Amino acid sequence: MFTGIVTDVGRVRAVRDTNRDRRFEVETAFDLSTVDIGASISHAGCCLTVVEKGDRWFAVEVSGETLSKTTLSDWHEGRPVNLERAARVGDELGGHIVSGHVDGVGEVVSIDSEGGSHRVKIRVPRPLHRYIAPKGSIAVEGVSLTVNEVEDDVFGVNLIPHTWDVTTLGTLKPGSRVNLEIDMLARYLARWRETA
Repeated sequence: MFTGIVTDVGRVRAVRDTNRDRRFEVETAFDLSTVDIGASISHAGCCLTVVEKGDRWFAVEVSGETLSKTTLSDWHEGRPVNLERAARVGDELGGHIVSGHVDGVGEVVSIDSEGGSHRVKIRVPRPLHRYIAPKGSIAVEGVSLTVNEVEDDVFGVNLIPHTWDVTTLGTLKPGSRVNLEIDMLARYLARWRETA
């Protein structure tokens, strides 16, 4: 589990297809002596398992299923990546509860400056748009955000300067693809409604 509070922006240092999956090596500022092999780390909102580590880098392996459902198929050497280590009992819950299970890939429609902040509108794949509500929570590229408004299949978020500067969201432009995870409560409520 995660909170959607990015604690490092890593950088993809190598990409390689293996006989099993696709392997990414990611440079990080994390103290890797405290990261175990098998640890879960959120990568742009996608929970991945550390399979190897070296001097200021670690490796993860990604299945074809994950590549088909996230933006990870677009990753290349040099790409910056929002990183968050798994939450521990007793940690401050600064964002919202995030599972690291990407629900879909959205597309940035527009970005407008509002004072020092940026208003970003994102189109959501249907039927995912049904689970996004004004003033609800959503994770975009692993960042916990509050939904400002929803108009059909487009929702808007406001990014304060800090979020814009210390995550990869500051590199977004119209047409950018982003990993989305809807609020966990909305997911379970929708499933209950479908099966009740």
